[in-house]
Amino acid sequence: MNAELLEWSAAALSIAGVWLMTRRRLIGWPIGLASVALYALVFAEARLYSDTLLQVVFGGFLVYGWMSWRHSAQADGRVSIVPLPARHVVRDLGIGVAFGLALGAGMHTLTDAAIPWLDALLAALSLVAQWWQARRHVAAWWLWIFVDVIYIGVYLFKSLHVTAALYVVFIGLAMLGVRSWSASARQPGYR
Repeated sequence: MNAELLEWSAAALSIAGVWLMTRRRLIGWPIGLASVALYALVFAEARLYSDTLLQVVFGGFLVYGWMSWRHSAQADGRVSIVPLPARHVVRDLGIGVAFGLALGAGMHTLTDAAIPWLDALLAALSLVAQWWQARRHVAAWWLWIFVDVIYIGVYLFKSLHVTAALYVVFIGLAMLGVRSWSASARQPGYR
């Protein structure tokens, strides 16, 4: 497949998957799986190896999230939002930063990665955001916004303009996710 067509296809599936997540719809998970498969190819070609590895790990998280959400689905097919304890925020972010530093050291030493340290740290924080999303925490969307802002610069630097534009869209979708999930969390019966 042509590299540009591959990137556009991955971007289109990503937008659809994230939008469905903001709506708390189960179908977003398999669409997300298709998008990460395509993006693994895009990032490998761009020598963003941490991002390539991230797509593989995202695949596992997407399967986990899909199964978790299936068991938590309400009658209307949506899932309820769960509060994130402050101690878990500190723990999860600490693990993410430590993993990012370790991955960055490995990528710096063992590969010709284009931006080994930043790419690794963003990949690790993305895993934390994906974990929180699978666990149905509003905080996932805030972390996505933070990570996506930085990713835009990385993708512009690597001339992945379609992907940079996609991450601008992701920020908008994450804002929609914050709003939608926060409103859901305010509903009666919120755990």
